[in-house]
Amino acid sequence: MPRYSLFATVFLMLAGPALAAPGDAPAAPASPSAPAPRPARAESGVMRYDANKDGTVTIEEWKAGQQARFKRLDSNGDGKLSQDELFARTPAVGNSVLPTDRQAGRQSSYFLLLDTDKDGVVTLTEFLAGTDRNFTRCDLDKNGRIDTAECRQALQRKPA
Repeated sequence: MPRYSLFATVFLMLAGPALAAPGDAPAAPASPSAPAPRPARAESGVMRYDANKDGTVTIEEWKAGQQARFKRLDSNGDGKLSQDELFARTPAVGNSVLPTDRQAGRQSSYFLLLDTDKDGVVTLTEFLAGTDRNFTRCDLDKNGRIDTAECRQALQRKPA
């Protein structure tokens, strides 16, 4: 009897993939030395605005993405960004992430640059004007399309 159950177990192990439903892929054997597969990564940087996934971001895709970004940042929904809203961060689990003095100084300078009418808040119009400057700076070949490489190259240059 034990020999029969051993035979049945070996048969099922070998025949398992053949008996699987169509379209089922056999699981890869786990190997301690093989790296675990990485989950699909969401687009980041400038390419997160590539709505049609053609490898470049047009000015229209950029503006749509920046308007959505403004809406996400405007946590109280008043149509204006305070400095706290603009630079709010989700704290790490169990920790509060506070900017360094240098980061706080840069954030303050950037906020003052965006707040063109100096009323202490950044409106959608002010926000989009600032993001349009960023797009223009990245669009080195002036074709109305940007990608990661073009932005990386632009950021290595001094601003005009």
